Amino acid sequence: MGKETMLNNRPDDSAANARPVSGSLDRAETRASMRHLKNGDGHIVFSLPGIKCGGCVSSIERALNARDDVVLARVNLTLRQASVTLAGSDTDPSLIVDNLAKLGFDAIPTEMGDSDTYPQDTTGRLLLRAMAIAGFGAANIMLLSVGVWSGAQGQTRETFHLISALIAVPVVIYAGRPFFASAIGALRAGRTNMDVPITLGVILALVLSLFETLRSGEHVFFDASVTLLFFLLAGRYLDHLMRERARSAVTGLARLVPRGAMVRQNDGRFAYMRLTEVTPDAILSVGPNERLPTDAVIVTGATDLDRSLVTGEAMPVTAKPGDTLEAGTLNLTGRIEVRVLRSADESFLAQMIHMQTAAENGREGYVRVADRVARLYAPVVHVLALATFAGWMIMTDGDWQASAFVAISVLIITCPCALGLAVPVAHVVAAGRLMRMGILMKDGSALERLAGIDRAVFDKTGTITTGTPIVGVV
Repeated sequence: MGKETMLNNRPDDSAANARPVSGSLDRAETRASMRHLKNGDGHIVFSLPGIKCGGCVSSIERALNARDDVVLARVNLTLRQASVTLAGSDTDPSLIVDNLAKLGFDAIPTEMGDSDTYPQDTTGRLLLRAMAIAGFGAANIMLLSVGVWSGAQGQTRETFHLISALIAVPVVIYAGRPFFASAIGALRAGRTNMDVPITLGVILALVLSLFETLRSGEHVFFDASVTLLFFLLAGRYLDHLMRERARSAVTGLARLVPRGAMVRQNDGRFAYMRLTEVTPDAILSVGPNERLPTDAVIVTGATDLDRSLVTGEAMPVTAKPGDTLEAGTLNLTGRIEVRVLRSADESFLAQMIHMQTAAENGREGYVRVADRVARLYAPVVHVLALATFAGWMIMTDGDWQASAFVAISVLIITCPCALGLAVPVAHVVAAGRLMRMGILMKDGSALERLAGIDRAVFDKTGTITTGTPIVGVV
């Protein structure tokens, strides 16, 4: 057990198998998430990340509505949530969690997890729909363009151009919204971004093509504007998808933090309090299979701990009174009482979350180069397109249509989306992947420095293994 253990036995609360509520803290948190209705009933909403289809919905609703302590249960497949009304505010909602666990579904009261632990990815869905519509439009316009390129003349060519216009106009209006909204927001703020020249190029190409269609012109560029939107949307959707996946590293750490603790009151009893209300020197009770909500020192009791989050070692360690424990440490066996050393915002786990967020948001050298290029792109391309238009106006003796076509082409073909997207995405994805492997990156520039190392030095706290046992000597 050593460095390899750190990589392969990292803590992860998103267990593959559904588990019932365990421990007094879990039950207290679940009860605290229930809202009391005016008619005396209780109401609670559970996040159900494991539901996938209508069959899951019907099985959950059928099982819960058959219970005597449930007045009404409704499951929303889109939100992946179950809304449960309980018969009486004194009903224990933990029993519902246990029931759902038997059905094979993890249930998380909405107040126990971050509100965006299972968020609805509205941006991703918008980009995906826009990309699908742009792809549909581009394919059909390309089919019509093939006929024009093959030599269609006269009325046939004009009909193809008209049909292309009828397809391109609504497609550009709908699929271009992500770029149009970004460009308008940037201009309102008195700045430019990469979406400004993209918006100008797409709109000008569409308007000029419409003008050519109305005057029975020979050349239109509906296919260019719609196809450009399709490929740009594909890149933006992949960028968004990769960032959402990488973000799970931070949210995974955040889910290790309990939302409250069992705090000893003045009369000696332990009562549930939200983590924001827990102050230093408070005495907490931590039972088996519960995580430390904040940094603390053991006052009474002895137990075995899983400190793999801190040390990378999966082997349990024994803890006794006087030992200091970090937030996120998992208590395995006995019940202990601990004294809080610092607030949750200053705990070891909070610092890890802050460090991981800083690493993902950091700016390594290549990212800074990409950012500078992206900032310079818009003004440079605008000036270049304007100079191109002026130069062609001079060379063609005032042919504004040909000059506009060339200027629009400059706006379209100079888009550095690969540099502006690929480098930051690679940085964010790498930070998230390292975190899931149990390696915390403190500085974004570490990735660049790692490429230049020529030797690695390991300390003596563990044994380096391949992670795969093999037969040594027989």
